[in-house]
Amino acid sequence: MATPSAQSTHLPLHNHSLPHDGDEIPSPTSVYSLDSTISTLNSHSQSNNNDIPNPKNSTLTDSQTSSSPVPSSLLYVSFNQDFQYFSVGTDEGFRIYNCYPYGESFRRDFNGSGGIGIVTMLFRFNILALVGGGTQPMFPLNKVMIWEDDKSLCTKEISFRSNVRAVRLRRDRIIVILEQKIFIYNFIDMKLLHQIETFPNPKGLCEVSHVSGSLVLAFPGLQKGQVRVENYTTKKTKFIFAHDSNIECMSLTQDGELLATASSKGTLVRIFNTSNGTLLQEVRRGADRAEIYSLAFSPTAQWLAVSSNKGTVHVFNLKVNQDTSVGSSSSNPPIPATSSPFSFIRGVLPKYFNSEWSVAQFRFREDLKHIVAFGDQKDAQSNTIVILGMDGR
Repeated sequence: MATPSAQSTHLPLHNHSLPHDGDEIPSPTSVYSLDSTISTLNSHSQSNNNDIPNPKNSTLTDSQTSSSPVPSSLLYVSFNQDFQYFSVGTDEGFRIYNCYPYGESFRRDFNGSGGIGIVTMLFRFNILALVGGGTQPMFPLNKVMIWEDDKSLCTKEISFRSNVRAVRLRRDRIIVILEQKIFIYNFIDMKLLHQIETFPNPKGLCEVSHVSGSLVLAFPGLQKGQVRVENYTTKKTKFIFAHDSNIECMSLTQDGELLATASSKGTLVRIFNTSNGTLLQEVRRGADRAEIYSLAFSPTAQWLAVSSNKGTVHVFNLKVNQDTSVGSSSSNPPIPATSSPFSFIRGVLPKYFNSEWSVAQFRFREDLKHIVAFGDQKDAQSNTIVILGMDGR
């Protein structure tokens, strides 16, 4: 069986300080089981019955169900845009969970009709983007289905010539990521606004801002280690050569002003200003190679969390935006990194000794994949880290 497990813990951030370098926060004890064509689907049409699940054959489970059977296979896990919920795709359907307090919000099980490989929420609305997955996909892997849960059916679909790798949603946009191309649609009328070629992108890397009045996209460019930033608000494009090797993971702040990237080496994480491409800070996860699973900014961009296949979640102190909350139009110049005790022989010893290291860590099993996020800035949960794990038992 495979089941998502959610862990949350409060960090001592109230005084804006974390434990000193080298201190380790114990693992949280609160562990809970846990080109293209567009079609608008007529809810009364019978011609699409093979693609649209019959609401009578799907089940809506009441929220906060703790005794619900676990799915036989997990295919997908991700947070929504404000990190208050997370979605789970299974070989039987999909489920939506609350983070605060933890509990199942609702589910749709399609009675063995097929799996859901991608479930993307639109904030807290009952609108989701679904893509089939697993050994018996509910939908074709090259289609994005827009599911409206209050109607219990798919109302729109977008078809492509190749498989969909990821989907990102905004209130005004649908962004679909293929392996070497990205499509941007207007949400209301599904009009194709932009299509962009990318470097091979099998993981579907693409990040989008979510602050009203700002539309920033970050995704792989056309070269290895390059990130392309599209600012549709200022109508500017910026190419950032972030790493020498392939981009493995990336994250944007909610306003799109800061970008964090990690490469396939997994040793360094770099933070850039998306407006001018300036490298603001570089932090080190470790010395050995690792696969980075997720990067997450705190709401005020004071902290950055990094999860990897080494069974750790590292928390770094950022110095790029300490006086300004994310969402503000002002920006501060980068603050020089804290001096290393080896700085007196800088230039003699490798750069490794001058690296900035994490100020806190969480440890888990190395064979357990985790993704991480911070709580919402609007409430006390902004001092909370949420860690989702996929238990392979």
